[in-house]
Amino acid sequence: MAASACGDNSDNPLGGKSDCGGGTDSLTVGSANFPESETVADVYAEALRANGFQITTKLNIGSREAYVPALRQCAISLIPDYTGNLLQYLDKSATATTPADVNAALTKALGDQLGVATPAPGEDSDTVVVTKATADKWNLKTIADLAPHSAEVSFAAPAEFAERPGGLPGLKKVYNLDISAAKFVPIADGGGPATVRALTEGQVTAADIFTTSPAIAANNLVALADPQHNFAPQNVVPLFNTAKKSDKLIAVLNAVSAKLTTAELISLNTAVSGSAKTEPAAAAKAWVQAQGLDKPVG
Repeated sequence: MAASACGDNSDNPLGGKSDCGGGTDSLTVGSANFPESETVADVYAEALRANGFQITTKLNIGSREAYVPALRQCAISLIPDYTGNLLQYLDKSATATTPADVNAALTKALGDQLGVATPAPGEDSDTVVVTKATADKWNLKTIADLAPHSAEVSFAAPAEFAERPGGLPGLKKVYNLDISAAKFVPIADGGGPATVRALTEGQVTAADIFTTSPAIAANNLVALADPQHNFAPQNVVPLFNTAKKSDKLIAVLNAVSAKLTTAELISLNTAVSGSAKTEPAAAAKAWVQAQGLDKPVG
């Protein structure tokens, strides 16, 4: 039954033997191909080892188009993901934007093969960021506060932000923040160093930067609140093949996720991508120990 539910090896996108039949205490933890995903995957793996699970890892797999099929086929057993984007991948017609609605819709969209534990409080979502000088000058707290200054705002973000529902169209619809095409500056680094530099050097007034970027605190930038949920929540959530589900697994995953606040994600990202350049596995091990997760969950 397990073999037929998980498919045969010819369907295994990563090759090798399916892990579905290895028992619920034998897990292969995967990650997407960016540092935060690898680090969080190592965090879950480290805590699971401390609880008696036999863990192997397959990291830097790629995008959802690669790792979700791998998960369905048990080429991997578990991978960290993000609630809003995972929902959009599984259900292209999804319109949920509040955390509760996204979580409810995600539960329905998972189907029989995929499952999730409780999402972490920490999220890595889009946010509109300005310099402290701009925030002080215009008394900015929320995205809505920026709207009256639309004509003066130049905005940096990836090119697709100009068209996607949560990008410029959403900012206009939800907050009346109307950025003209002439004032939109496409930068293809996902809110990375080039985007931050454009903002801090005054080339743009605002930018789309992810909430867990260490650059926000490092450059004394201000992330504007999004009270109307224009940006879908992107809480970290462990996604697994249900063939591997057990009460013990859920208990460990929930214990880890409860500690993964946005501040802790930033701390992990700073360790890996900041000046220390700590390897993800080492950063994860140190974090698990510091959080008291290096011993069996009671």
